[in-house]
Amino acid sequence: MKVLGFWNNKGGTGKTSLAFQGICAFATQNADKRILVLDVCPQANLSELLLGGQENSGGLNLLTLHGEAGRRSIGGYFQSRLPKPFDTTGLAPNGFISVPHSYNPAVPPNLRLLAGDPLLELQANAVSTLANTQIPGTDSWAKVVSWLRDFLAACDEHYDYCFIDTNPSFSMYTQIALAACERLVLPVTADDSSRRGIQNAMSLIYGLKLPSEVYAQHNFHSRMLAAGIPLPKVHIVAKNRLTQYINTAKSYTAVLSGIAHDLDAMVKDNPEYFTFDSVASGIEEIKDFQTAGVVAFARGTPFVSMQSGSLSVAGQRVKVDKPQLDQNRDIVHALAARFW
Repeated sequence: MKVLGFWNNKGGTGKTSLAFQGICAFATQNADKRILVLDVCPQANLSELLLGGQENSGGLNLLTLHGEAGRRSIGGYFQSRLPKPFDTTGLAPNGFISVPHSYNPAVPPNLRLLAGDPLLELQANAVSTLANTQIPGTDSWAKVVSWLRDFLAACDEHYDYCFIDTNPSFSMYTQIALAACERLVLPVTADDSSRRGIQNAMSLIYGLKLPSEVYAQHNFHSRMLAAGIPLPKVHIVAKNRLTQYINTAKSYTAVLSGIAHDLDAMVKDNPEYFTFDSVASGIEEIKDFQTAGVVAFARGTPFVSMQSGSLSVAGQRVKVDKPQLDQNRDIVHALAARFW
């Protein structure tokens, strides 16, 4: 199974919307492949989208999964691991996986979902405590950070691809998600905080430019290497919502150039952390989805199955223009074609 994650330590980059559209486009392009989606976020926005969005009972459908026996979600899986955190015997992933298409016919039928869950926030302290428990002869952190790797190993024969949506944080459950990824998509927007977000990502995952050697001893990078777990590689930097910025102020163009400049230095100094050898080949430019994106988010309808025309959103009729929708389809299909 090939595993790609969406992550940025900074929120507000459009990560979940991009993941929703990109994953659905990829599933449509690869209709004969079996695709698993892991929503490792307590906000569970991607799950709500896949399950129907605001207009089509996505939130209610998610609550239904949370209410099922064993809790059919990431929270349910983590709950099953807490009593025996270092034991992988008897794992049964299928009991936690749902079929989004059965709730939301707008999404491709070859998708399966481990739904997000607000229970993650309640579990976070317990998971962190377990990861830092001192047990002679046992690398507790490595055992806990491998929880999703264990999950994927247990159902590997059933899926061809896996996509992981993460929380904009670096909590223990986010580290568990990143440890399971082979490749990463890092969405950025044209602002200085996104530029800092890329720099922070490199520090958090790869231990680059840390302020002190003290941090180097116990950071994610060092622990992953010590445990022999391969680090994920940056695969795509998605410059997201470009028309929202570039057409309004030249300063935003300068920020995007700065991001490219920073990345260029990182790729040259540490090529082992990237799947590409030049910034130009690693960047995907994403125009703002505009009205069609708002409608898609509200209705849980990806561009690959959305129809143009007048659609209902929050009791109002909203017009989706065909040229805009076609352009958005082309954008997400181009992005999805680069995933693998």
